[in-house]
Amino acid sequence: MFFVYILQSISDKSYYIGCTENLKKRFTEHNKGLSKYTRNKRPWEVLYFERFSLLSQARKREKQIKSWKKRSAIEKLIHAPVV
Repeated sequence: MFFVYILQSISDKSYYIGCTENLKKRFTEHNKGLSKYTRNKRPWEVLYFERFSLLSQARKREKQIKSWKKRSAIEKLIHAPVV
């Protein structure tokens, strides 16, 4: 199982979008400062995630979300009702 996730920095409200096979472990790494791109904006919280059976599917979705230029598009996804 693979995950695409969206984190939000509690300190400055910025978002981070990533992909992993172990969401709990990766979240812990972000909050321990083990990720170069997120260490300066700790602490983080998980706002959203999606599950995929294939890594290729997860990477494709991660790339799609990262391509969205407007913050409002990410917020719309985070706050969308679960189907």
